Amino acid sequence: PWKTGTSSYPISTTVKKYESRDVSVTTVVNMTVGIVSNTLAFFIVLKAYRRFRLKSKASFLLFASGLVLTDLLGHVMNGSLALYVYASDKDWESFDPKQILCGFFGVCMTFFGLSPLLLGTIMAVERCMGVTRPLFHSMALTSNRINRLLALTWLLALLVALLPVLVQRPYQVQGSCSWCFFRMVGPRDWLDILLPMIFSVLGLLSLLVSFVCNSVTGFTLLWSRLHREHDYHRHHRSTIHFEMVCQLLAIMIVSCVCWGPLLVTIIIITLQRQDAHGHLLLTVRLATWNQILDPWVYILLRKAVLKRLLLLAQRCHSSRPKHAFGWRFSTLGSSVETSSTVNPLHV
Repeated sequence: PWKTGTSSYPISTTVKKYESRDVSVTTVVNMTVGIVSNTLAFFIVLKAYRRFRLKSKASFLLFASGLVLTDLLGHVMNGSLALYVYASDKDWESFDPKQILCGFFGVCMTFFGLSPLLLGTIMAVERCMGVTRPLFHSMALTSNRINRLLALTWLLALLVALLPVLVQRPYQVQGSCSWCFFRMVGPRDWLDILLPMIFSVLGLLSLLVSFVCNSVTGFTLLWSRLHREHDYHRHHRSTIHFEMVCQLLAIMIVSCVCWGPLLVTIIIITLQRQDAHGHLLLTVRLATWNQILDPWVYILLRKAVLKRLLLLAQRCHSSRPKHAFGWRFSTLGSSVETSSTVNPLHV
C-alpha cells in the first residue's frame, strides 16, 4: 500500500482518520503523564541540589537535573510534533512540502533519544568514581567541569542529530507517516547506512558502559558492607551512596528495556536492508516510555520510600531465623537514616 517517490515522503492511498484520532488521544494522555511526572521530578531534584550543592552529591544531582530536563523537553517537543502530524492527517506533502518540519522532527528524535542515554552513562561513571576513587572524584569533578561535561554531552548528541543535515542526507518520513528518522528504506549508499549505525552503536555503548560502571559500584558497596566490622570508615562512606545506586540501577534497567529493542532493530534493518516499519514503529513507541518512566525513579526511589521498604523487609525478616552471613536490615535501615543529612532527594 505504500509507495515511495522521488521525495522522502511515503504516499498512502488511504488515511484512516479514526486510527489517527485514537492514536492522538493516546499521545495526549502520554504527553500529559510525561510532563507532570518530569516536572515533579525536576522540582524534587532541583530542591535537593539547592540543599546539597556544597556536598559530594552535587555532581550527581546536577547530572540528574539535566537528565530530567532533557526528558521533559523531549517529551514536549516530540509529542507536540506527533500531535501536529496526526492533526494534519499525516499528509506530509501538503503541510511540509519543503521537508523542513521532517528535518526538525528527525533532529529532535535523534537528539532527545541519544542525550538521556549519554547522560545516564555519565551519571554511572560519576558514581563509580565517587565510590571507588572518592578523593580523585572530589578533586576532578568541580562545579565548572561538571557544567562543561554536561554541555559537551548535549553537544555530542546534537552533532549526531545534525549529521544527516550536514552531509546532505535528510531525514525521511517513516512508513507509518507519523514520524521522521534516518533513511531506512529505498536506495541507500554507505553514508545512509553509517548514520543510523552511529546512533545505534553510541546508544548500545552507553548502555554497556552504564552496566559495567553500575556493576563495579554495586560490588564495591557490597564488599564494603560485608567487611563493615573491619573497615568502619569505608562502610560509612558506602552508606551515603545507597540511594543513588538504587536510582542508577533503575535508570539503567528502564533504558535497556525501552531503548534496547529499538537500537538493535535499527542495526538489523540497516544491515539487512529490510522494510520493517511496523516493527520499528512499535519499538519507537516503547522507547518513548523511557521519558515517562525515568522521572518516577526520582519520585519513588527516595529516602522516605526506601526507608519504608527497608522497615517492611525488616518486619518480614524478623519472623524468620537469622543467618550468620545475612544482611542485617536494622543496620541497613540505620545507614539510610545516617545518610539523611546528605540525602540528595529527601523531601
